[in-house]
Amino acid sequence: MTAEIVTFGCRLNAWESEAMRLLAAEAGTDEILVFNTCAVTAEAERQARQAIRKARRERPGAEIVVTGCAAQIAPERWLTMKEVDRVVGNAEKLTARAWTPNAPPALVDDIMSARDTPSPLLDGFSGRARAFVQIQQGCDHRCTFCIIPYGRGPNRSVPLGRIVEQARRLLEAGAAEIVLTGVDIASWGADLPGAPRLGQAVRRLLARLPELRRLRLSSVDPAAMDDDLFALLAGEPRLMPHLHLSIQAGDDLVLKRMKRRHLSSDVIALCERLRSLRPEIAFGADLIAGFPTETEAMFARSLDLVEACPLTWLHVFPYSPRHGTPAARMPQVPAPLRRERARRLRVAGASAAGRFLESRVGLTERIAVESGRVGRTEQFATAVLQGPARPGSVREARVHRVEAGRLVAEVLAA
Repeated sequence: MTAEIVTFGCRLNAWESEAMRLLAAEAGTDEILVFNTCAVTAEAERQARQAIRKARRERPGAEIVVTGCAAQIAPERWLTMKEVDRVVGNAEKLTARAWTPNAPPALVDDIMSARDTPSPLLDGFSGRARAFVQIQQGCDHRCTFCIIPYGRGPNRSVPLGRIVEQARRLLEAGAAEIVLTGVDIASWGADLPGAPRLGQAVRRLLARLPELRRLRLSSVDPAAMDDDLFALLAGEPRLMPHLHLSIQAGDDLVLKRMKRRHLSSDVIALCERLRSLRPEIAFGADLIAGFPTETEAMFARSLDLVEACPLTWLHVFPYSPRHGTPAARMPQVPAPLRRERARRLRVAGASAAGRFLESRVGLTERIAVESGRVGRTEQFATAVLQGPARPGSVREARVHRVEAGRLVAEVLAA
């Protein structure tokens, strides 16, 4: 029996879950449940604990293993749960020794001493049309709200040859689209000989894989865009017109207190420049509501930024204090107010997304089909297809209407 893995959090965790599934199968593990945790918010950790307790009630004989960022940061917290059999660190979970029979109850080393990036080669991605490829791990920045560097360690880049090999294998397995993922992908290459940049990696990857039809980037720091990336977004149709930006707030004082490397005007200028280069581009963004010291006027500037860019796809988080971070020691916004501001940001995001979707009605979209005649457009909109649509294919379809936050489109004849 292969490992059953429950994944919380980011796209990188999704890639790692597939890698662990492969490693566990190669080790010949018996019944095993793996919880790949996230530590971005307290809510993410709460959901993981709840899922673990439920799993133990339903599967009393299964071995339960906890890994991921929350496990790396505080392994003892998970080991004290009576439902948990083993805890595996973030670096160790991508090694064969973590999945051998009779592995120790705690296999968690100092992540800050990690210098390499284990990158098992996957032959598929659970049948998905979009397949993730890890290109780096860790983060060298220290945003005041973020605990993730202590769960992931320093920036480590996967060599380009390994990235190309992994992408090629996934394409051969039927992937229609490759998504480059990591903790801070814009820092890719800083630790490699010659310190290449992300844009250079994208350019070389596309050159070496002419069969790669669609390439997408996961979250990018707006302060770290390089000239190659701008040029590729302007002139390379295989690089999708969609960029998810790690923005976090729209007020400059809040951004400074977060220790971000951009101001709101930098984000607006970036979006304007990219839209001039690629008019059809759509932007996503991570935004935090209720950061410590945030006033109503400061919060309103985040709402303004959604409209000014505009930002189409929002990931909104109410601020969650993380023990050991500088922001946790700052004057806190009351939790109910944080949740209310997050709700208002989500409403603004839904409105911006609705306007974008309506603007696509009547147009022909190229859609990567995932399953059940549902797929993604180049700008990352969800589309429901009418007509033949084989999972893993890319089909042209004419958009007829918007329904329940999704495009409804008719597949055109091949």
